[in-house]
Amino acid sequence: MDFAQASCTEFVTVLASNAPVPGGGGASALVGAIGTALGNMVGSLTVGKKKYADVEEEIIALKARCDQLQKDLLDQIALDAKGFEPLAKAYGIPRDDPNRDRILEEATILACHVPVKIMELCCDSLEAIRVFAEKGSRLAVSDAGCGAVCVKAALQAASLNVFINTKTLQNRELAEEMNAKCLGMLDKYCAMADEIFETVKSGFFKS
Repeated sequence: MDFAQASCTEFVTVLASNAPVPGGGGASALVGAIGTALGNMVGSLTVGKKKYADVEEEIIALKARCDQLQKDLLDQIALDAKGFEPLAKAYGIPRDDPNRDRILEEATILACHVPVKIMELCCDSLEAIRVFAEKGSRLAVSDAGCGAVCVKAALQAASLNVFINTKTLQNRELAEEMNAKCLGMLDKYCAMADEIFETVKSGFFKS
């Protein structure tokens, strides 16, 4: 099944089943795309409005960036499933097979690649959503806040799909390198998402 083309009902049904994919990585990618689209919607509601003419060029550029981010995130759903296949097969290799450890190590490293990419795309998305929240239509600012919340969740969820694999790597230097990269993204961009949310929320209580 092409999960990016599946209906919401189909995706959720398979996600809830005992099928190995989609899992946390694919779900993270989908949630990230949804959050990005929410920010992008703010841009769509800003372009063409006289009140925002001074930022229109910037918003149009951000919208194009988010169009690509949405596509890239949706692409990760299938790529995550593909990246997990070798690991699922490696777990089935008999423990007395002399090649098992090597194959398992290589498959584990491969399984980390897509979740890291999802995290990077989520970081780019939050950079865009921050601008939509600051400069976009005030009538849709709540959607920018919603988008930030969704993308933060996707970022955090994707990180767990990295950490569960780096924990088992024999190459601890590589594991710590990937962990450090992911922790750095979490520190910076979860804080950014929280700031967007709090700024949007506080705006509704100002007289």
